Amino acid sequence: MSRINLQGMGVALITPFKSDKSIDFDALAKLIEYQVKSGSDFLVVLGTTAETPTLSSQERKQIRTFVAERVAGRIPLVLGCGGNCTQNVIDELNSIDLTGYSAILSVVPFYNKPSQQGIYEHYAAIAKASPLPIILYNVPGRTGVNMTAETTLRLSNDFPNIIGIKEASGNITQMDDIIKHKKPEFMVISGDDGITFPLITLGAVGVISVIGNAFPREFSRMVRLALSGDYDAARLIHHRFTDLFSLLFVDGNPAGVKCVLNAMGFIENELRLPLVPTRITTYEKIRAVLESL
Repeated sequence: MSRINLQGMGVALITPFKSDKSIDFDALAKLIEYQVKSGSDFLVVLGTTAETPTLSSQERKQIRTFVAERVAGRIPLVLGCGGNCTQNVIDELNSIDLTGYSAILSVVPFYNKPSQQGIYEHYAAIAKASPLPIILYNVPGRTGVNMTAETTLRLSNDFPNIIGIKEASGNITQMDDIIKHKKPEFMVISGDDGITFPLITLGAVGVISVIGNAFPREFSRMVRLALSGDYDAARLIHHRFTDLFSLLFVDGNPAGVKCVLNAMGFIENELRLPLVPTRITTYEKIRAVLESL
């Protein structure tokens, strides 16, 4: 199994909708070109930011194929494939067409609240079945359970095809512990735009970004500057975005970034229930920050 380098800025791609809530493939095509031509290093397709739980299996297939065909190998693609039934994840991996994709991003099982041993065995079963390398995804704010540094390191050591982790626990000490004790080739990727800069200074290889949907050129530049050790220049860009970081998530994700993309003229400001657009007050604050940027 060939290894994939996910250093830099990956973007967790949104799913644009029309006013009738159908997928806006024209807008999606424009967004893909915008990402590829603006310096994004890779795309994550059908992650949380794509509102994947609200998409039918047929729609997920359409998006998976559409993005792969449009990108046409110009940058790597990572496919979101996770869930809280281990066998269902395995069955999906073995039944879908993975042409054009280089790795799988698989979230810690949500709602069930498994033990650390349960999390380990979930990923062990997926690792044994997956035809593609796996990136773990720890986001306890959504899943209800934190995967500890010990479990992450155990998985990375036991399964060569588990190649990295998207860490969104918000616990810098935990992330630093993983970076300190991991194998050299195991990639720690920030799952939170706001802490990407400090995490890179500790040894992370980059980010899977939400804000990159709207600002791929600027945010990827910040990531590359930080990776090259030019912390002063990277910090300047980081600080330019700090107000926007908090506004993007005050009404939930991807409501914030869809608001930004709508203000920039890329998409209609549409989400599928149970998600709704940002409040008017948040929208106005975001517009004000955009004007200052």
